Amino acid sequence: MPRSRRPLLRTATRMLALAAATAGVLGVAAPASAAVPTGRYVALGDSYTSGPLIPTQVDLNCLRSNRNYPSLVAASAGSSPLVDVSCSGATTDDIRYGGNGSLGRPLPPQLDAVTADTALVTVQIGGNDIGFSSIISDCAQASFSSPFGSPCKDLYTAGGTDQLQARITATAPKVAAVLQGVRQAAPGARIVVLGYPAIVPDSGYGCWPLVPIAYQDVPYLRGVAKSLNAMLADAAATNDAVYADVYTPSIGRDTCKSSGTRWVEGLVPENAAAPFHPNARGEQGMATAVLATLDN
Repeated sequence: MPRSRRPLLRTATRMLALAAATAGVLGVAAPASAAVPTGRYVALGDSYTSGPLIPTQVDLNCLRSNRNYPSLVAASAGSSPLVDVSCSGATTDDIRYGGNGSLGRPLPPQLDAVTADTALVTVQIGGNDIGFSSIISDCAQASFSSPFGSPCKDLYTAGGTDQLQARITATAPKVAAVLQGVRQAAPGARIVVLGYPAIVPDSGYGCWPLVPIAYQDVPYLRGVAKSLNAMLADAAATNDAVYADVYTPSIGRDTCKSSGTRWVEGLVPENAAAPFHPNARGEQGMATAVLATLDN
């Protein structure tokens, strides 16, 4: 079921031209060794997994970095081979049916990489199913019309139905189908489902205009993020997988924090990363969360 992509980077640059290309690569050490299964490791997911614009980009069609969390997890296991098929813009349909990358080149289903001898599979998916790019674009643009109000919430709850919550509900069976496909392909694998880190602060009303989300929309979007993560945790629990909470360790490291603290960049990144995506520090934090989950 091929589909076209609209990477968030393109959306954001239409709203505000990026400053000169972000420079300087964060030094990231591999996390300490943990109970990572020895054997083939397959990473499935979207841009939060692939690490767009984090040096070094090793696949421009998928905007994939060799310093993303799958690379760090694999490094901690030493000899375990990594097959990273994560891709910027991916949805659950791309994992199951294939699609097209950021350069328009066709991609097979990510599930094709999962084989019977696979020992570990990580899955981070669902953000694009609910329309991550368009949500950020809509909410940022709307904030300039009412920076102290809730124009984004008003947009998505018009008519009495919360469209974003409805999208999360509709995505749940799709995530379940992905996990069931992984289990069928790799009966003995450990499966780890990752949530998403904090984009807006876990309390308060954000930092408009530095991060252009209207004050009253920040609590609303925070609730959407937590609802998405709760759905992913439930999908893991009911489909023979474990859930890695990356939100909790990211609290206090959101887009409003300093460039040396944040895990997720804002509209104009100060660290090498795509807008509203994890930087190398965020990828390291997610790797640590995966390793902690495997060690439990």
